Amino acid sequence: MILPALTEAKSPFFRPVKYSLFPPLGLATLAGYLDDGVEVTLQDEHVEAIKLDDRPDLVVIQVYITSARRAYQLADRYRRRGSYVVLGGLHVTSLPDEAAAHADTIFLGPGEDTWPAFLADYRAGRPGKIYRSSVRTLERLPRIRRDLIKRHLYLVPNSIVVSRGCPHSCDFCYKEAFFEGGRGFYTQRVDDALAEIERLPGRHLYFLDDHLFGDTRFAEALFDGMRGMNRLWQAAGTVQSVLRPRLLEKAVACGLRSLFVGFETLSNDNLREQRKPHNLNRDYGAAIRRLHDLGVMVNGSFVFGMDGDDETVFERTVEWAVGQGIETATFHILTPYPGTALYERMLKAGRILHTDWDLYDTRHTVFRPARMTAGALEKGYRKAYSEFYRWRSIMRGAATKPDLIGAARHVAYAGGWKKFEPLWDVVIRARRISNMLPVLEGVLTGFGKHTPGWTLTGAAGRRRATSTPT
Repeated sequence: MILPALTEAKSPFFRPVKYSLFPPLGLATLAGYLDDGVEVTLQDEHVEAIKLDDRPDLVVIQVYITSARRAYQLADRYRRRGSYVVLGGLHVTSLPDEAAAHADTIFLGPGEDTWPAFLADYRAGRPGKIYRSSVRTLERLPRIRRDLIKRHLYLVPNSIVVSRGCPHSCDFCYKEAFFEGGRGFYTQRVDDALAEIERLPGRHLYFLDDHLFGDTRFAEALFDGMRGMNRLWQAAGTVQSVLRPRLLEKAVACGLRSLFVGFETLSNDNLREQRKPHNLNRDYGAAIRRLHDLGVMVNGSFVFGMDGDDETVFERTVEWAVGQGIETATFHILTPYPGTALYERMLKAGRILHTDWDLYDTRHTVFRPARMTAGALEKGYRKAYSEFYRWRSIMRGAATKPDLIGAARHVAYAGGWKKFEPLWDVVIRARRISNMLPVLEGVLTGFGKHTPGWTLTGAAGRRRATSTPT
């Protein structure tokens, strides 16, 4: 089982820490379906060199868009050596004809129903060419083969997924293509999710779900069940879920300390264009204040290049994010992935510049923007990162916090993430990144002084800023 490296993750210079965060949980999940007598190896090219001198009976490769070229190279090599090669993942589902040219079997959509069916057919000597997911359930999943994961190579080995998909349908998201033909959002049973959490060693968790808060009843039951586990965790959610009464408090009470939030744009027109109505007329500033007042750090996601954006969008977005005291920001160039509504719209309008999948990485412009040049979009994107992570901006963001501990926590998290990349590179190459987990835990807890459920009375009144999208 192989997770090929994303193109940008193989830099000979710096190895950004984000490529050593999480193990390939999807492949480890599929491995749980294999019989006990099957010898299986899981290889993640982001953190180790792929062994290419073996000749396994079966090779399973997970394909993302910017790892497609590398995935096809590996697939072709193993097929020439006589191995049976199967491909699955987001890119395969979006462009099945392209992927089929490099595989004996391809999988479209999630694998909970198709993978067991394939294994039965493979054992019987009659595997099919295409398996298309139609049954969507997380009932009776086997245990994830975490024994195959080389935990010491990851900063966050305790990653976990307790749901699939998302209840929303944004135009730029892969979700509609990947979950076509069945439910696009579904969860585990709460008891099964809690049992998986109980099996994980240590304290820290990272929920990789697209939207952990997407099913309110499930999320509330999960958070209630996690009370008393003494966990410390991070996840992703929406502005809408943050503003929902009681849900965030339940999450914080069982250990939430950092949340990835998809703000995406400060423009309501852009939100309408990309079919993201759940962000419309939401008070972004109120959401950030709620998170901060409960001791939760914010990783804000922003997308540049929507049709309402001109060259002023970069400075305006960075200024707003710094003024709001957002600890970390993730910026993206709008990218029309194949299989999405955005791609179809851009293709029909003749705005797609090329199909070099290596560059579909949200760091390059692959379409013709409406109100600026492609070069200006890339330049503005790079400048946004530079400006947000300047020490001056980090200190300004820290100054929005109501006390010294909060300010120090902001500086440690924002500065540690971007200002010390050469140090991260040394730690990664020395294969010692797991040793940094206690540092991460210390920052998430506010250096040990954060207790669940605390609030900062009056803090919201001290941090007023224009916050509603305009």
